[in-house]
Amino acid sequence: MGSTQAVPKYRLHKGSGQAFIQVKGRRIYLGRHGTKKSRERYGEELAKLDDAEPAYKPAAKSDASYTVVELAAAYLDHAEAYYRKGGVETETVGEVGRSLKALAEKYGKVPVADFGPLKLKHLQRSMVKAGLARTTINDRIGIVKRAFRWGVSEELVPAHVDHALRAVEGLRKGRTDAKEKVPVQPVPDEVVDRTIEFLTPVVADMVRFQRLTGCRPAEVCMIRPMDVDRSGEVWRYVPESHKTEHHGKARTIFIGPKAQDVLRAYLLRPEDAHCFSPAESEQKRMEQLHAARRTPLGQGNRPGSNRKRWPKRKAGDHYDTASYRRAIHRAVDRLNKQLEREAEKAGHEPPEPLERWSPNQLRHTAGTRVRHKYGLEGAQVLLGHSRADVTQVYAERDMKLGERIAAECG
Repeated sequence: MGSTQAVPKYRLHKGSGQAFIQVKGRRIYLGRHGTKKSRERYGEELAKLDDAEPAYKPAAKSDASYTVVELAAAYLDHAEAYYRKGGVETETVGEVGRSLKALAEKYGKVPVADFGPLKLKHLQRSMVKAGLARTTINDRIGIVKRAFRWGVSEELVPAHVDHALRAVEGLRKGRTDAKEKVPVQPVPDEVVDRTIEFLTPVVADMVRFQRLTGCRPAEVCMIRPMDVDRSGEVWRYVPESHKTEHHGKARTIFIGPKAQDVLRAYLLRPEDAHCFSPAESEQKRMEQLHAARRTPLGQGNRPGSNRKRWPKRKAGDHYDTASYRRAIHRAVDRLNKQLEREAEKAGHEPPEPLERWSPNQLRHTAGTRVRHKYGLEGAQVLLGHSRADVTQVYAERDMKLGERIAAECG
């Protein structure tokens, strides 16, 4: 992007299975893709680049031609390096990219010194016309403001521009034509139970575990044996990373007897290996297909011989929130097809298809169930919504209440 240099991405070389980065046309291999060692090498190479030269080339203070698209490119480079957990970019980077793309498409050639509140309001109105939700628009306009504020701190943008942009308020509920987001609703237990029938065994256990514990989708994806304290009657899972850690908040997930029964079989692996593995899930799926095979082994394809040589997506060592969500969506689609076939066979009208549901709805299901039985405080403890500055006594009360809830419900 112009005079900027982007942070090299951690990439996969499909032919060799190696991780690599591309720097000024030169390919640097880091080791086997997805391994801890290759991630460490990636961090080392980024550190070398940081020592060698800045991630972007700042404009001279007197350069009045520095444009919005150049600022957007520089801030995106900053975001790719800043918003990381465990050496991996967070979802925030994607939202920054979408926000800056809208800005650059509309005002990319405008000098940053000439970008003011009226242009920002016009960008805001264009998002409303595009059909984005009010809260999404507010988030993206906030990112644009942060980009200019960061530009001031790097002496790329005149200070008066940031000061003027702060006058633009976010859209308020009931005072705008922008639509409102539909609140995330709990998913009925009967729908979850029917969906589980169409999930692979590994993803089915992820759903069971999350429904019992109320943990976030990312937390069920990243759980490892080393993260689980099994010394007490109720186990405690402390995630290596979680959504609110940058606010100084601690996170403990309580695992009761039912959830322990789900998780126990996945703890028999290296301490630092993820419990729920897509590669393991795919292996079990293929074993199920092989067990149900009707064609004699002497005929047709041999087991495993009809796989694609270069698949678009290769099963990794752990799920992320997107692959976890896709697995559930595919299962709901298969369930709907099954319901259609059953209705057709019985001579009935096809039923209304079930809506796809997402893992985060399981968290709302667990929170709703616990709140009905233990009140608001119980739901806050289970879901990890306590503040970071609570007293030690209050934290201890949280732990005891959390263990009681897990022992009885999870």
